[in-house]
Amino acid sequence: MLIGDDGIEKLGKSHVLVVGLGGVGGYAAEQLARAGIGKLTLVDGDVVSVTNRNRQLLALCSTLGRPKAEVMAERIRDINPDMELEVINQYMKDDAIVELVSRPYDYIVDAIDTVAPKVFLLYYAKQNQQRVVSCMGAGGKFHPEKIEIADISKSNHCRLAFYIRKRLHRLGVFDGITAVYSPEPVDSSAIVTEGVNEQNKVSNVGTISYMPAAFGIFCASVVINGLLDCPSL
Repeated sequence: MLIGDDGIEKLGKSHVLVVGLGGVGGYAAEQLARAGIGKLTLVDGDVVSVTNRNRQLLALCSTLGRPKAEVMAERIRDINPDMELEVINQYMKDDAIVELVSRPYDYIVDAIDTVAPKVFLLYYAKQNQQRVVSCMGAGGKFHPEKIEIADISKSNHCRLAFYIRKRLHRLGVFDGITAVYSPEPVDSSAIVTEGVNEQNKVSNVGTISYMPAAFGIFCASVVINGLLDCPSL
């Protein structure tokens, strides 16, 4: 009723890649499945941990220790048995990223939470003229109403976005990537930086249950509106 037969057909013929199935990516993938996307490629090399249960869709007592990609695939098949799924239970880096984003997709969702593979995925997606939406930092934030969607060049007051922009600039990329981010300030008491470096996670940040979900839903909305050619407000 909302998007009409043409919209249903467009979504049903679309192929979306979701990389990272944690707090953000799990929710994004589910919203895409429920909206009627025809094919999803799901990528994550991690397993469900007890520390994920405060914020991740896939984290239950019954799923602890299981690969996130497999759990996500089971959940989506239970939502839509007719959906075509490609499940890649692998950490993406280096040549694997190059090969992955060289395939044709209608949209890519970047929900990676480590800097180096995130930057390389975004860089090669841009090189291959892929449409991509990238999630910035959800940690340390409380107010979903402050989440914004903008070109990455306009993202501000987000520590992760700063690191991503800095690394992309070195590779000659300054814009052309849609970012979901929040300029909400993060209290320093919520950040643990010991043993962290720019090559890995920017920091370990405390996260409230609903914020990664909200970021994931925003990412899914970017994809669906993009596929349906719905103009931004």
